[in-house]
Amino acid sequence: MSMLAVIALLSVTPTVPAPVDLDPCQQRRGDRSGVFQAMREGRTLPLPEIERRVIPAMRGAQYLGPEFDPDSGIYTLKFLRDGSVIWLKVDGRSGQIIGREGY
Repeated sequence: MSMLAVIALLSVTPTVPAPVDLDPCQQRRGDRSGVFQAMREGRTLPLPEIERRVIPAMRGAQYLGPEFDPDSGIYTLKFLRDGSVIWLKVDGRSGQIIGREGY
């Protein structure tokens, strides 16, 4: 195949962009903007208030951090105890623990 034919073929071949995965920092920024929006609208308590209510109940566990679902208003707080991960689901409006996964 001649060089001119290759160039012509490449110029008409459609390109599909690679899928874009958000890096963890971008995902956290997205989580934070959802939290701030929910707080501004009065749909959820601030994270420090949620943490003040929940972390003391998890004595002996290391707190690893939160996630927030702005659609449901639920915080998921992640803990580590004796090599096991524990996720606590917390109602963002009331601060009450509504679910637990792990031991």
